[in-house]
Amino acid sequence: MSATPYPASKARLVRNFGLWVIVLIASPIIVAPLTALGANQLLWVRTDSLQMNVLVLAGDIILLDLWTYWLHRAWHRVPVMWRFHKVHHFDEFLDSTSSFRFHLGEVAVSAALRLIPIAVLAIPFAHVIVFETVLLCAVIFHHSNLQLPERFENGLSRVMITPSIHWVHHHAVMRDTHSNYGAIFSVWDRLFHSQSKTKRTPKMKIGVESIEDKPFLGLILTPFMRSKQ
Repeated sequence: MSATPYPASKARLVRNFGLWVIVLIASPIIVAPLTALGANQLLWVRTDSLQMNVLVLAGDIILLDLWTYWLHRAWHRVPVMWRFHKVHHFDEFLDSTSSFRFHLGEVAVSAALRLIPIAVLAIPFAHVIVFETVLLCAVIFHHSNLQLPERFENGLSRVMITPSIHWVHHHAVMRDTHSNYGAIFSVWDRLFHSQSKTKRTPKMKIGVESIEDKPFLGLILTPFMRSKQ
């Protein structure tokens, strides 16, 4: 197991952690209440046997991951949503700090839209918390710059999103940027024909095609400014 050489850039880390701090400050005000609201606005109530069953928990994780796949795809394909999500893709290198680089607008809207499956499927709050924990671990993992042993990663990638799969998603070529949308499980990209055939290479350029990363304030204002992408 190895890591891609890291480009020392304090400015980049300031951008990534700065966006994360904004989300951390806003989460108790916006994200947490929205999640709790969804758990208290269920359209029906599950029986006791469906509340703490391990198989049901696994099913809820799979269903929420499917929702996350389609939501991620929407962040790329709906122009007004892409304005927010491309803040994440402007990063010109991938490591674990990239997993925290999201615009507050995207985080808030994602939390609000997640109320839909929670309410419709009557997903218990405890299951939502477990899913969010698994999702966070998966996102940190596949944004890392780890290079796993080839045979191990090939096997793992049949089930889960790996660093090499997501590295291609951040390739600064739009046909690859708009592919590989999976968050936890890799089956969705195969099932819905969004899997890229491109393979990760050491010299693969990361970012958004024809656009350079922006300073911190520029990232915050990006969704509200005109852009060629």
